[in-house]
Amino acid sequence: MKCGHGWEQAYEIEHHTDGSGHPFVVYRADGQRVPSPLSRPSCLNCGGTVVRIMRSGQVSSIQELQQRAAETAPLAGPPLAESDADVPQPREPHHWHLSDLLHPFRK
Repeated sequence: MKCGHGWEQAYEIEHHTDGSGHPFVVYRADGQRVPSPLSRPSCLNCGGTVVRIMRSGQVSSIQELQQRAAETAPLAGPPLAESDADVPQPREPHHWHLSDLLHPFRK
């Protein structure tokens, strides 16, 4: 949360029982044994120890949306010529306010 970096990591979780009958868990990431992702989480980008652990797929879905938006964003072009002055320009996006959202609930 310090640098805003997002990533996803898949873990294999193995449940075992030791010789005394006590259960223990082994975590593996990319085939390598790793500590529990909940015990000492740290950012892969900046090393910060304050991270947010979210459900699988949330980071990749946001990254995919950002990539699509970057691919479809219009590039800045030259200023409009006088002949283009009559072409309708896109409207500024509407900024929602709480009162707009509550409007349907009013009597």
